[in-house]
Amino acid sequence: MIVFLLFFFQNSATAQTAKTDFTSFVDPLIGTAHCRWFHFTPGSVPFGMAKAAPSTNGHYGNKSGWEAIGYDFRHESIEGFANFHEFQIGGVVFAPITGKLQTIPGKLENTQEGYRSLFDRKDEQATSGYYSVLLKEYGIKAELTATERVAFHRYTFPAGNESHILFDIGNRQGESGRVKDAKVYMTPDGRIEGFVTTLPEYVQKYQAGAEVSMYFSAVLDKKPTAFGVFKGNEQQAGKKELSGEGAGMYLTFATKANEAITIKAGLSYTSIENARLNLQAEAANLTFDQAKNQALSTWNTYLGRIQVETPNRSDKVKFYTGLYHALLGRGLASDVNGAYPKNDGTVGQIPLDKNKRPQHHHYNSDAIWGAFWNLTQLWALAYPEYYSEFVKSQLLVYKDAGWLGDGIANSKYVSGVGTNFVSLVMASAYMCGIRDFDVNLAYEASLKNEIDGNNRPRGAGKLDVDRFVKYGFVNHIDKSDASDEIWRFSGSHTLEYAFSSFAVGQWAKLLGKEKDYTELMRLSKAWEQIYDPKTQFLRPKYANGKFIDNFKPTEVWRGFQEGNAWQYTFYVPHEPESLVAKVGKDQFNARLDSIFTVSQKAVFGGGKNIDAFAGLEGLYNHGNQPNLHISWLFNHSGKPSLTQKWARAICNEFYGTEGVHGYGYGQDEDQGQLGAWYVMASMGLFDVKALTETQPSFGIGSPLFTKITIELNQKYYKGKQFVIEARNNSKENSYVQSFTLNGKKLNQPFVSFKTVTDGGTLILEMGNKPKDEY
Repeated sequence: MIVFLLFFFQNSATAQTAKTDFTSFVDPLIGTAHCRWFHFTPGSVPFGMAKAAPSTNGHYGNKSGWEAIGYDFRHESIEGFANFHEFQIGGVVFAPITGKLQTIPGKLENTQEGYRSLFDRKDEQATSGYYSVLLKEYGIKAELTATERVAFHRYTFPAGNESHILFDIGNRQGESGRVKDAKVYMTPDGRIEGFVTTLPEYVQKYQAGAEVSMYFSAVLDKKPTAFGVFKGNEQQAGKKELSGEGAGMYLTFATKANEAITIKAGLSYTSIENARLNLQAEAANLTFDQAKNQALSTWNTYLGRIQVETPNRSDKVKFYTGLYHALLGRGLASDVNGAYPKNDGTVGQIPLDKNKRPQHHHYNSDAIWGAFWNLTQLWALAYPEYYSEFVKSQLLVYKDAGWLGDGIANSKYVSGVGTNFVSLVMASAYMCGIRDFDVNLAYEASLKNEIDGNNRPRGAGKLDVDRFVKYGFVNHIDKSDASDEIWRFSGSHTLEYAFSSFAVGQWAKLLGKEKDYTELMRLSKAWEQIYDPKTQFLRPKYANGKFIDNFKPTEVWRGFQEGNAWQYTFYVPHEPESLVAKVGKDQFNARLDSIFTVSQKAVFGGGKNIDAFAGLEGLYNHGNQPNLHISWLFNHSGKPSLTQKWARAICNEFYGTEGVHGYGYGQDEDQGQLGAWYVMASMGLFDVKALTETQPSFGIGSPLFTKITIELNQKYYKGKQFVIEARNNSKENSYVQSFTLNGKKLNQPFVSFKTVTDGGTLILEMGNKPKDEY
């Protein structure tokens, strides 16, 4: 699929795209202090399965399944290079070393305890598609790149007879959870192959007993002088096979000075045979340099679908690094032949087309929670073919298991937050004109997701949806022995379910399903049931209709998940004008403006605290999902100048270009969500309703760039390009004075999605004075 799309867009790209190296503006090291397992994987291609990357603490694992692990900018040593990096999925580590054979990873505090090497930042290079570093203690240069399902490693050794490559397969890595089983062996023709089966923490939480397996088949271009297997410190020379937890293999080489050894590792989630097939199909005749150039070219084409012009290089780096992260996560889970891992642990088969190629692909995915305010809007605009595949991928899980899964690891349920927004995402795709999937099946799955609580498995989320349907809101429970997702988050669940009910309700309306439409629109008004006119907060309510007592608007975890009433009171994205009317326009604007004024002092999040949950008790927390839309609400309350002011300020201050200050300070980037938010906001396009209206539109903000050119996919859209020009744009001239669309003046800061995708030009005249009427 990527090869086809690459061909398509290479032939439709502008001359500027052809001559601009967009990868030169990508810095994967940004925000890598306290980042998630899947955040730093430069040895990869867009939406790929193979994600090769260095690890500084990957073998430490993480207790809950979500903590920061893998690569940390603050660390000074590397233990090895893992090939699988996905939500709840990690493993298959390769590690080059010299000298004494060491087969357990060393500690950060003492690199000599095992295999691990210090490195210097000056010896490290990372961009989209390529990584290199000098392992100082071994004198080895390590390089990484990839095709979609094949990881490439090239290790350049010093002269010596004790040059080793470790294949550490059977140990816990990153978010993978504990190891249940593993195997590694050498084939008669010298391949190193094997698998590891893990029990990730979130999989056990949402689908107890389910497993995640990773398979590999690796080919080296040099024969070893010796080999053996290991388990911990126990080594067995000359043995070609080992099974069980901790299983690993080592190869020893005699190398000349600066001699390179290349590994090509085919990967798969279904079998070793398919790992071999993936290797053969994608990389049988590729050299490392060819694979590297191909990866850089692929990234360049994908990044080049949006071209931004500005004299400010740091803004360009933020933009293309954010776009890189948006295209990095949620990668392939199916093989070249269409085999994919099913929810029940068996292997499924995606139907083939007339050329015997899979009709679409399957993907792993972190939860959709909040992704509709960043990723899916970006996908709809510039990558609709991926959006289409994502919907088809989610429908595989529905067909196999009977319920949609908000997050999936090899089709296993890993919601993470106990809710489920896949139905909203499917509705939004339909509204945007992306309809080349089984619409009837998708609607059936989505309606079930919104209203059905009967025998609902934990992994499908929304375990309290039956109470939502019964009361018209989720009634609050102050104490229970049940899981948190059933009783603790009544307020946030009420608001979330109301929003997704609206989305599917609009879809029902277009499909002529009047009965469904009526019921879903009733549920979409749930937010009104918990609006407290006395405090002007959205406040959890008991089943008897009374608001909760001892109400504290800044309190986290009582009625609100990963947030508080200050943040969630603005969670009425589908009816912002109605919320404004209830609060009163002047009061609404003053209150929201003051929230940003106060929050700016904490860098719009948790300040400089390095913690994924920093900022949860604040008034606004850009480092988490619940309020990513609220800086854009001023467009709906008669104060678009404040959207222009605050969205731009967040772009400039929350986002950075450093290892520590990247996405806030050590925030949780969630497979590209914060990067995608920057991309959309810095272009001045954002829809608080997540493109769920029957005729969706973008709100317009204050672009950071003088010119933006969006290449459109003409398989889905009428237009070839949409261009945004911000004239007289500067740090001082941050306010829009007028909007002109295709030669006609706009009176409101909105542009329809169809108008954008039909192609054209939007011109913004910028100035230094706020303006609210156009």
